[in-house]
Amino acid sequence: MHDGIELEALGRPTAVIITREFVSEAVTQCAALGMPGLEPVVVDHPLSNCTDEEIRHRARQAAEQARQLLLAR
Repeated sequence: MHDGIELEALGRPTAVIITREFVSEAVTQCAALGMPGLEPVVVDHPLSNCTDEEIRHRARQAAEQARQLLLAR
């Protein structure tokens, strides 16, 4: 989240990808670092034991979410 916040502060649209497990922490960090409106891209948790096909599926989901977030700005 820190890198995404820094890039956004520089005027560079950013899509930070996190897993569902870390949504609460991401919201807290964004608020604490002065960018409460930065919405992350969220994929299912965990990633470590996914098959290649599951990773591809999550990547497609993340790409679509990122596209929507970035175009909405």
